Formats: sequence, structure tokens, C-alpha cells
Amino acid sequence: MANKVEVKELLDAGVHFGHLTRRWNPNMAPYIYMERNGIHIINLYKSAAKMEEAGEALKKIAASGRKILFVATKKQAKEIVADQALRANMPYITERWPGGMLTNFITIRKAVKKMSSIDRMKKDGTFNTLSKKERLQVDRLRAKLEKNLGSISDMSRLPAALFVVDITREHIAVKEAQKLNIPIFAMVDTNSDPREVEYVIPSNDDASKSIDKVVSYLAESIIEGLSERKSGKDDNEEAGTDKPARTKAPKAKKTTEVKATEEKAPAEKVSEEKVSEEKVSEEKVSEEKATEEKVTPEVPSTDAEDKKAMKEAKEEVKLESKEETLEKAKTSTEEKKEEK
Repeated sequence: MANKVEVKELLDAGVHFGHLTRRWNPNMAPYIYMERNGIHIINLYKSAAKMEEAGEALKKIAASGRKILFVATKKQAKEIVADQALRANMPYITERWPGGMLTNFITIRKAVKKMSSIDRMKKDGTFNTLSKKERLQVDRLRAKLEKNLGSISDMSRLPAALFVVDITREHIAVKEAQKLNIPIFAMVDTNSDPREVEYVIPSNDDASKSIDKVVSYLAESIIEGLSERKSGKDDNEEAGTDKPARTKAPKAKKTTEVKATEEKAPAEKVSEEKVSEEKVSEEKVSEEKATEEKVTPEVPSTDAEDKKAMKEAKEEVKLESKEETLEKAKTSTEEKKEEK
């Protein structure tokens, strides 16, 4: 973690000086300590706490490998912000803010590619084939692009966060970041609205000493985050080289054989059950046939007398059976009448 912010150092740098009381923003009231000689004095204890909070957040963003865009177009802040951003290897805007820098990022990238294509022309030798006037025009275009967009040539995608020195001056950058939900870290003076910023650092944004103190602290925290990321990568690489190569064990074929036997087994059981059922049914049919043969034996058709005797016996049996049924019916009717 970056070094702790000391209130005495902030006091020496003049971070506590605000604007005139008649130019104040009422939303800055929680961060104002007192009023003296018509000037608001910022509470440095709150400034120190907010600086530490912002530094911790920027450290996490840098450790994740994302970019933080520094924005400061004030005369007294240009050189300081450019030096600290280069030290932290982050993109920055110290000239005019190009309109649509964030909301129309595709066209900005096209302009950056135009700059790289001019450099390629100079390397290939096609630049020398142009006329003197055309070469002057191309050189002027290259210088203009370098001045405005040279500091963001390495930024291939939108930044993860925005650091602004004066939000009233850089209101266009703040609005674009708000539209894209990009978190804003900013030095907010007593004449600005802190509600527009996610990470407020109440401080004097006009004095070069104050700007240097705040920006250098935040740049230091970003550098710590980048070093943590680098050390984490190195540890992963070392762990990857020390690990022995894994050898793939041959897959066992037993599982497939077991599955096949399990699939065959129920099929064989079903077939055996079917065979046993068929045998039982055949035995039952044979037994029924045998009983029928025993009950009704075949009569030899040799003698006519035997045939007549059989017919008479059958007729007698039928008559007896009819008489029995009639008697049963009579008895049943009589019983019913007696019951009634």
C-alpha cells in the first residue's frame, strides 16, 4: 500500500486553500473546515482520507491491467500530470479535450491509426515520392495529431477510470464519462459540485504544489498496483515451470465390458423366462387333452347294436337331467312362496 497521507505535508503544499466564499458551491459544505479572510478553508483530515481511498481504488484498477486516463488542460497542471502519467505508464490528455474522445472512441482510434500510417509511409519510402507541398501538409497533420492524441496512442480501448484535475474546466470529459458509466477520480475545489464525481478529493486545484502532491501520490499507488500485477504473473510462470508434466493414464476398457454384460444379462433373463412360460403352457394343454380323452373314450363303430344302445343311454341321461331341472325349479318356487 502507498504511504499514508500526512496532514502536515498537505498543509505545506497549500491543499487547504479554497476559493472565495462568494464563489462556493453549497454541496462542498461537508468538506469545508472554516472561513478566513473571505476564503474557504478545506478540512485536510477529510482530504487525506479521501486521497487514501482513491489511491486504494486506483491501485486495484491498475492491478487488474486496465488503463486510467489523466485529464488536465490547465497551464499549472499540464507538465505535472504528463510527467506523473508517463511515470505510471498511463494515457493522458494535457491539450484540448477532443470532443467525443470517449463517446465516439472509434473515430479517435481512426485518427490514431492515421498517425501510424504516416509513420509507415516514412519507413517505406512512399513519403519521398510525394511533392514538397504534400509532404509539408502530411508533416503538419502528423504534428497536430501527435500534439492532441500522441499521449493516447497506446490506449486501444476505453479507460477503466478517469482522473480529472478541475471538473468545472473539464466538464465535457466528466459528462462523457458519466454517459459511459466510467468512474471519475477528481480534485474538487470549493467552487465545484462533488456529486458529479464518484471519488472526490477535496483540494486546491489551482496551485501547482497542491496538484503535484495529489497527483504524485495517486501515481505512486498506480505503480504499486502494476508491480503487484507483474509479481503475480512472475509467480504464476515460476509455478508453471516447476510443475511436472502430467501423463495421461490409459482409459480402462472394463467399464465398457461391464456395461455390455449388464445389458446382455437382463435380455438373457427375459428369454429364459419366456421359454419356461411356454413349457408350462404346453404341459397344461397336454394334461387337459389327456383328461378329455379319459372322460369321453372313443366308442368302436363295429356293431350297430352297440351304437343304438349308446344313443338310448344318452337320451335317458338327457331326460333325467331335464326332470331334475324341473324339480329344482318347482322346489325353488315353493320355497319363495313360503318365505313370502
